[in-house]
Amino acid sequence: MTLQIFVQSPEPQVPSQTLTLTPSSTQTLHHLKLSLLPKPLTESFSSSFYFTLNGKPLPDSTLLESPQIAPLSTLVLRYRLSGGGGDGGATGAESRDCYLNMYAERKPDKVDPNEQKLSKWTNCALSNEPLREPCVIDRLGNVFNKEALVEALLGKKLPKEFGYIRGLKDMITVRFSRVPGAAESDENAGGRTLFQCPITGLEINGKYRFLALRNCGHVLSAKALKEVKSSACLVCHEEFQESDKIVINGSEEEVAVLRERMMEEKSKVREKKVKKNGEEGVGLEMSRLSGRKHGIDVKAVEKVASGKLDANGKSANDGVVKESLKRFKAGDMAPANATKEVYASIFTSSKKSNFKETYSCRSLPLGRN
Repeated sequence: MTLQIFVQSPEPQVPSQTLTLTPSSTQTLHHLKLSLLPKPLTESFSSSFYFTLNGKPLPDSTLLESPQIAPLSTLVLRYRLSGGGGDGGATGAESRDCYLNMYAERKPDKVDPNEQKLSKWTNCALSNEPLREPCVIDRLGNVFNKEALVEALLGKKLPKEFGYIRGLKDMITVRFSRVPGAAESDENAGGRTLFQCPITGLEINGKYRFLALRNCGHVLSAKALKEVKSSACLVCHEEFQESDKIVINGSEEEVAVLRERMMEEKSKVREKKVKKNGEEGVGLEMSRLSGRKHGIDVKAVEKVASGKLDANGKSANDGVVKESLKRFKAGDMAPANATKEVYASIFTSSKKSNFKETYSCRSLPLGRN
C-alpha cells in the first residue's frame, strides 16, 4: 500500500515536495522528519522541528499508517521557537516584588521651581500662552494677555480664583520694554523672556522683583526705583504715589497687602455710590411730593434740609420736615359741601367689606371676576 502526501515548511532548508511512501507498521513521523532535514540540522536541532496537520501539531511518535494521515494530506514541518516560559527562560516576573513594580503607579515628576517661576513671568496667568502685547495686570499683580482676559469676561468663563475681575476697570494696561533684538516671533525661544527693565536692563525672568505703575503702566525693577528715588516715572516722568505701585507676581505677603488695598478701594467706591444715590433719592422724593397739588412748602423743606443739627444729631425743624413731606390724602382736599368719604372714593378702590351682593350683580361679584 502506497501513501502519497505533500510536505511543506516555512524554513528555507526544507523544500516543499510530494512524497510517495510505502509505510511499514513501525515507521513514524520521527523517521520522516529525519529523512527530510539536512544532516547538520538532524544532529542538533531535530527535536526543535515538528509536524502539523490542518493547524494541529502531531507528536513524533505518530505512525504513518495512522488514520489521522489520510492520502493526499499536507504536512507542514515547523520550527519550535524557544522561550515564553516553562522552558527555563526569563519572563521578567521571577519575584512578586518585580511583578508588583510593573503595575505600580508612577509618582509625578517633580516640577523644577525655577521653571515654574519663569512660567509666571513669560506666560499668561489665564490661558498659559506666551505673553504678547497688549498685556494687562489685575490689582493683585497677575499678568494676562488682554485678548484672552476679555474673551473670558465676555464668555463668562473666568475661573473663580479671578472672580474679583468684573470688567475693564479692574485691568491695568502695562507697558513692557522689549529686550533688544527680541522679535515678537521669538516668543520665549530658548526659555528666555522677551522683556526687561528699561532702566537697569534686568530681564523679567522671575529672579528679580518688578513693579508696575498704575497711572502710566510702565514696568520697572524694584532696584531701579530704589536707586533712583523719584516721585515721577523714570520713563515718561509722570507723577505717581506710593499706592500706585503694584508688585508683579509678588509673594504671598505682598499679594495679601495688595488684596487688602483692593478691598479698601472697592469699599470707598461703594460708599460714594450709596451716598450719591441717597442724595438723588431725597431730591427725587422732594420732586415727587412737591407742588401745590400735594400742599408741600418746598422752600420750607429746602431751608430745613440745609439747617444745622443740634447736639443730639437732630434738626430743630424735624417736625416741619415731617409735616411738609406728609403724604397726600384725597379726603383732606375735598371741596366745600362734599363728603370726605365720597370724594376719597373717586381716587381709591371700594372696600370689599362694604360691598353688598344683590341679585342683579350676583353673576359678577366684585373681586371674583
